Amino acid sequence: MDICCSYGINAALLNHDLTWDDLYAHYTSPRAEALTTAELVDWDRAFYQAHRRRDALPVTGLDVSEPALTYAVAVGLLDEAFAENLETAAPSLELRRAARDIRLITVTGGVSFLSPRTFEPLVSAAEPAPWVAAFVLRTGSYRPLMSCLLAHGLVTEKDTDRTYRQRRFTDAAEQRYAVEAVTSTGEDPRGKETEGYFHTALYVSRPREEAA
Repeated sequence: MDICCSYGINAALLNHDLTWDDLYAHYTSPRAEALTTAELVDWDRAFYQAHRRRDALPVTGLDVSEPALTYAVAVGLLDEAFAENLETAAPSLELRRAARDIRLITVTGGVSFLSPRTFEPLVSAAEPAPWVAAFVLRTGSYRPLMSCLLAHGLVTEKDTDRTYRQRRFTDAAEQRYAVEAVTSTGEDPRGKETEGYFHTALYVSRPREEAA
């Protein structure tokens, strides 16, 4: 399950022999810009089918944007999709049912908007407990979610070998905020946020026996 999945780009990269550069070239091409939404859906469905990996995995998407989810399902990137906000409401029965078979939860950048309210019902519904892989902006803390996952027997480890660029700053004020926020957490922004990009750290949570 990909949380904050939007148009299904993570699923596109996971399940297809495509790179980020391939997707960028595809969607900025003159042909893509000339297509209507319906035409783009047809073109993308054929595009992703042609690059589908033989070992592709089923992906369920969770996001608040129904139009983005509708697109991702239509072109075959998502097998199921749920336009629900678990920060403000309990999950539907259909989402709880889908969560039973989750083996991996991913979130790339959306943690800043999320609390244990989103993760608690998903992890509780899954049998057995899934792994969680989260790319977390260095400007905030992952501790509340780590505590939530630990209550379900999931031990969290942080990748301390590297960070991962998220996006460019929109302006100097945003960069100043990020540098100050990262510094306040005890991390070093030099060579990362000081170079003009938000950076994330990867956290992986697994059942205690699997982590051992």
